[in-house]
Amino acid sequence: MAIFPPPQRVWWRERVEKTEVLWVTLALTWALVMFFMMPYWHFAGDQNLSNEAYRVNPEAYAAKAEAFAAEHKVREDATSGMPVVHPPAGSDVYMIARLWEWWPILELEKGQTYRLHLSSMDWQHGFSLLPENINIQVHPNYDMVVTVTPTYAGEFSIVCNEFCGIGHHTMVGKIFVK
Repeated sequence: MAIFPPPQRVWWRERVEKTEVLWVTLALTWALVMFFMMPYWHFAGDQNLSNEAYRVNPEAYAAKAEAFAAEHKVREDATSGMPVVHPPAGSDVYMIARLWEWWPILELEKGQTYRLHLSSMDWQHGFSLLPENINIQVHPNYDMVVTVTPTYAGEFSIVCNEFCGIGHHTMVGKIFVK
């Protein structure tokens, strides 16, 4: 029993049972496999985002994003009244996170590559693209740039996954892929 001291006071010299040796060996082997697989998948896996981060003035970023939206606006969303922007393939695409919206709505083309710029105007937000597994922390004063190539058409939701205040649950955006 564990309540009473062991009969042999020098317990570390006791013989270890074969099953314990087997489990420790298996655990150590699995830990080493995982240790060496992490750097391998970092370089060989397709799951890693090609992202960059730059310091930016929020007002300058907002002006650039508004000019981008004005230049490439194709319509307004019927439910939110927010501009829907269709940029040319291969271009830089700008999106603003602010209490409690992702602005503007993007309309991208399947199979085309874009550089998606994300920045916050107020607090830290989380960019989570659903149903894909893309999660990015969006900070004020930083331009987070992600190279994206949509592989299939559909409507994708953007959800803020960092609590940003009382209206956090309403912070949802859209990306349409045609």
